Amino acid sequence: MMRLLVINPGSTSTKLAVYDEQTEVFRKSIDHSHDQAILSSDFAAQVPLRLTLVREALEENDIPLETLTAVVGRGGILHPLPGGVYEINASMRRDLVETRYGDHASGIGSVIAYDIAHELDIPALTVDPVVVDELEWPARYTGLPEIRRISIFHALNQKAVARRYAASIGKRYDELNLIVAHMGGGISIGAHQKGRVIDVANAFDGEGPFSAERAGSLPVGSLISMCFSGRYASETELRRHLIGKGGLYAYLGTKDAREIDQRIAAGDEEARRVLYAMTYQIKKEIGSLYTVLEGELDAILLTGGMAYDPYVVEWLKEGLSYLAEIVVYPGENELESLRDGALAALSGKEPIQEYEA
Repeated sequence: MMRLLVINPGSTSTKLAVYDEQTEVFRKSIDHSHDQAILSSDFAAQVPLRLTLVREALEENDIPLETLTAVVGRGGILHPLPGGVYEINASMRRDLVETRYGDHASGIGSVIAYDIAHELDIPALTVDPVVVDELEWPARYTGLPEIRRISIFHALNQKAVARRYAASIGKRYDELNLIVAHMGGGISIGAHQKGRVIDVANAFDGEGPFSAERAGSLPVGSLISMCFSGRYASETELRRHLIGKGGLYAYLGTKDAREIDQRIAAGDEEARRVLYAMTYQIKKEIGSLYTVLEGELDAILLTGGMAYDPYVVEWLKEGLSYLAEIVVYPGENELESLRDGALAALSGKEPIQEYEA
């Protein structure tokens, strides 16, 4: 029986669970939304603070570290990697702590996993980190040689639901062509061709449809004017405006789709128009990827927190059902996806890849 500790940090929480193979033993979400020590700290400084909280949670729930077979952490911003399961080694830890390629809270999961596993001399693994890059060469061109399209998206959840769908119809992931739309605080939509995500928007930088809190792709001329308007004191301030205060929040003052649904039900026409406009952009993105797959499409999969929203799902079904079957997998299920990927690797069904700096 393999016992896994799985860790998935976000900007204001650290989610963790312990599994005896597929069976959940313990789960907790540690809230950091009022923890100024964490909120005001940089990536490296947060690691020992969150690690202490993880250790305390395990101790409080009578989970001795010595009973663990492996530790699995959410992947962060690294250099581009093919999809799959990776050993978290010292090189990966260093690149994450030094934020060599970027700063995102998800990478704290891999660092904590390494630190616990190294102490116990057991494997530390990560699965489909956000930098999974399997783009076909035409997808890398932008129109300017100085700017190259890169792949940063919700790879973990996208690939997990793609494999889940394949299993549900008795096929392998690498036998299918799928479009997967992850719809949450950020939205990423990928074209999955025979097990590879050959085109996807860079959701980390806000590319693609606008979402609950991100402005999405914008008219270039207007964006340039905004940059030089003098309204923003720094690049960081402007980024926070576009990625964190954009999208639904910018129009409606809330990121909570449930509140927006209530406003729609009460007759708020502007709330309806804005939410519909977001689904309109999602439809456009899916339609463009349909052409990338040259019309050879087995299914469209909708996932992420917004896949719970009845308006969003219904509008997308109305506008896309003529292209392919639409299957909905609400939520993110990231802990389970990390668990399943690690179990497949530890049991020899999937290779464990080595990270090279």
